[in-house]
Amino acid sequence: MGLSLGMYLGGLLLHGDAGFDPLVDGWLGTITRWLTVAVCWIAVVRTRFRRLSVLLAATAVAVYAVSSSYFYLVQSEGEELPFPSVADAGFLSFYPLILTALAILVRRQLRGLALSVILDGAVGALGVAAVLAVALHPILDAAVGAPPSPATVVALAYPMSDLLLGAVVVGIAAAPGLVVGRRWFLLVGGLLVFAAADVVYALRVSRGVYAIGTPLDAAWAVGLALVALWIDGVARPGASQSGTVTKAGALAVPTAAMAAAAGVLILGSLMDVSALAVVLAALTLVVAVVRTQLAFRQLVRMADLRRLARTDELTGLPNRRALYADVSARLMAGPGRAGALLLLDLDRFKEVNDSLGHDVGDRLLVRVGRRLARQLRSGDLLARLGGDEFAIFLDDADRGQALAVAVKLRAALAEPFTLEGIALQTDVSIGIALCPDQGRDLTVLMRKADMAMYKAKAARSGHKVYDSTDDSHGDTRLRTLQELRVALREDQLILHYQPKIDLATERVTGVEALVRWSHPVRGLLYPDKFLVLVEEAGLMRDLTRVVLEKALDQAAIWRAHQDPLTVAVNLSVSSLIDAELPDRVAAMILSRGLSTSVLILEITEEVVLDDFPRARSILARLRDMGIRIAIDDFGTGYSSLAYLRDLPVDELKLDQSFVLPMAGDPRAAALVASSIHLAHSLGLRMVAEGVEDGVACAELARYGCDEAQGYFIARPVPAAELDVWLAERRLSGSVLSPARS
Repeated sequence: MGLSLGMYLGGLLLHGDAGFDPLVDGWLGTITRWLTVAVCWIAVVRTRFRRLSVLLAATAVAVYAVSSSYFYLVQSEGEELPFPSVADAGFLSFYPLILTALAILVRRQLRGLALSVILDGAVGALGVAAVLAVALHPILDAAVGAPPSPATVVALAYPMSDLLLGAVVVGIAAAPGLVVGRRWFLLVGGLLVFAAADVVYALRVSRGVYAIGTPLDAAWAVGLALVALWIDGVARPGASQSGTVTKAGALAVPTAAMAAAAGVLILGSLMDVSALAVVLAALTLVVAVVRTQLAFRQLVRMADLRRLARTDELTGLPNRRALYADVSARLMAGPGRAGALLLLDLDRFKEVNDSLGHDVGDRLLVRVGRRLARQLRSGDLLARLGGDEFAIFLDDADRGQALAVAVKLRAALAEPFTLEGIALQTDVSIGIALCPDQGRDLTVLMRKADMAMYKAKAARSGHKVYDSTDDSHGDTRLRTLQELRVALREDQLILHYQPKIDLATERVTGVEALVRWSHPVRGLLYPDKFLVLVEEAGLMRDLTRVVLEKALDQAAIWRAHQDPLTVAVNLSVSSLIDAELPDRVAAMILSRGLSTSVLILEITEEVVLDDFPRARSILARLRDMGIRIAIDDFGTGYSSLAYLRDLPVDELKLDQSFVLPMAGDPRAAALVASSIHLAHSLGLRMVAEGVEDGVACAELARYGCDEAQGYFIARPVPAAELDVWLAERRLSGSVLSPARS
């Protein structure tokens, strides 16, 4: 197609204005047009006739080629075509076909386009329409002034079609984001060349100077060839996902259209132009004004969004993003200048949320933010990082000044806050990192301040300045936290089971499930190595879910093998403030086809004392379902006896600190005996923990203790090892032989 088009254009240039040439205008022109049609219809076949826009565009090119061939055939025989003729019907059919193809191409996308994009397209379309109306003014005037007839209608249809086509094409070019296929610029260029050729042709005809055989004839062929190349591009596999009108190019179109519209209006004030051109130019500027107002509103909205993006929604303070942007800018502006970053974390804030509700917690955070702000200088930056964490950057502050500010902040927050008629006491832990000595960028300072804050919280010292000895512990803690998340996700947590025996029958009645971490590098880790971090990181809910699922899965296996063992699982503080816990536990048991009596949930006295009303409510719901409740480490808490009357519990687990010295200490033995008697008088079962020798086991049985567990009976082991142990004890007939180490 390209070679034929080049030869056709070269032939026209060589014979100049010599009139109709059979070789050039006849054969070369016809071959060029039909090769263009062939390219289009090959593309249609490639799409299997499923792309309507491609089919319509190819049909438009074919209809135009048929009409042109007919026109030149008549010319080659020396005859004159009447006006209008069959060829005119074909020529005019090109416009609705190609416009419909364009409409299908962009119709679905228009719904998702922003109003600003649509207005950009409208400005471009109206602007080019105004310019074309000026150019076509003589033709339009002649057509409008002629008496009504088919010839008048056709004569008017050509310029109006060109005007509409030009407006639509430029409108698409002015709309950034429209997907119009690969090589979309070929479509825009081709149709603009085609429309321009029509306009020049119409003007020449109106002046009586048009002649066949000039380079103008090649303009239609060039335009259609470009359209054919675009059709070929969009029909190729995967092409529908590419070819987007770029923003940079699109912005130039409405700008040029506004300038052109202004020029038309100025020209209209100096000379006679068509009323249509003036109206279109005026509409262009009106739409442009609307677009400008919309752009202004968008700029204002973007400024608001930027402000909101940098502001904490609850407190109105700068947020983490603002802290990083502003502090980084300050550090870069004054490298080496002294400064201090203070990281603040409210102590026991979670208890406020859990006991009084998140609304009260949010109001407390707002009040804390205001109180902190009043203690700072105008140049200091206070930000809320999220949750109950705040950060303060002190400009031009050394170690002594940072410590003085920390003391002042702690004193300010130590004064009670009155919310909901309750005086709330708030403590805060503050970690301090100094620059440039301890870091020259905010990321390093944040990490070191966090380590220092964690140290201050652990030591209950209130505040601490980072020093190098904090680094190893802090790095280990952060690494362990990350590894914990991986462990929960990749099933690295396992359970070991320690059996409990009925001291009266020496029968194994159940087990306690104890979590272990099968660390890929550090080996088997016990709870004391990671449970505190789990609680601090807010992962206890996930850990509890994993432990319950594994424990109940194993209980289901034992039940299937006719070993109806109960399974005891420990609950943490955060679990007992989770109102959804009873429903989740019930769903887990039900999904495994187990009875609720298979599960025992163990809690410590401290867990209950943290929020007794809420804990009692949740425990009551669990017990109403048939789940048994046990108080673990009984006797080590502060007010056990005062709460036993009201708590919905089934058994007490006597702490090993009472059991271990029992054999050689009469007072310890008396306490054990009294505790067992107390439990029985309250209708509770007593389980002794930490039984490590036969003497203690025998004494507990003599005192009437119901159950016992400890190393004398069996160490905690994986389920498979416990199954072997159970089988061996059944064969020997006794479970009270010393456990293997």
